[in-house]
Amino acid sequence: MEINTALFYIFSGVLLFAAFRVITARSPVYAALYLVLAFFNAACVWMLLRSEFLAIVLVLVYVGAVMVLFLFVVMMLDMGVEAMRQGFWNHFPLAAFIGVVIALEMAAVLMPGFNLRDAPVAPAEALKLGNTKLLGIEVYTKYLYPLQIAAVLLLVAIIAAITLTLRQRKDSRYQNPADQVRAKKADRVRVMKVAAVVEPPPPPPAPPPAPAVAAPAPAPAGDKK
Repeated sequence: MEINTALFYIFSGVLLFAAFRVITARSPVYAALYLVLAFFNAACVWMLLRSEFLAIVLVLVYVGAVMVLFLFVVMMLDMGVEAMRQGFWNHFPLAAFIGVVIALEMAAVLMPGFNLRDAPVAPAEALKLGNTKLLGIEVYTKYLYPLQIAAVLLLVAIIAAITLTLRQRKDSRYQNPADQVRAKKADRVRVMKVAAVVEPPPPPPAPPPAPAVAAPAPAPAGDKK
């Protein structure tokens, strides 16, 4: 077995394990971290396929930006495990059916691409341009409309995430900018007239008592003449 084949099986196995743990982890934070691990292994698979640009984009964009956003959203939602798993088995049949349909659709689209015998051979001039430039030409010419649709879907996902974080809670404190703009001086500052009160001066302290003078002692009787 070659080294590339062994690395492919290792990265693919870790990728499948991380993807399985994403949907089975009890903690949402652990699920997001397992998704980071899945992205890293997918980037390693792209590197084995000599798609350096896609591997770097997967690490920088998804792991460095999107997953950080996911973690912040998960922590801001503060959803407990019981709240997330409530009604899980009631919706499981529909979710399983949709998952099977998506898997079949992806297989129908991707399976023809694994037929290496019918793969077109790129001309020598195109190979000199490099993978990044060839990918840019294909994306912004042949696949421009799917790229725009993907951008709209990402925008909808961002709006949905912001909407979920703006739910009202009893224990949260927030400020209403509209109320701050409509505030007037009379609502914030109130001038009140208070009558002046003059306190009487304190009485002078009493003089200290005079010290007592001791009387002279009487002379003894034997000294009288």
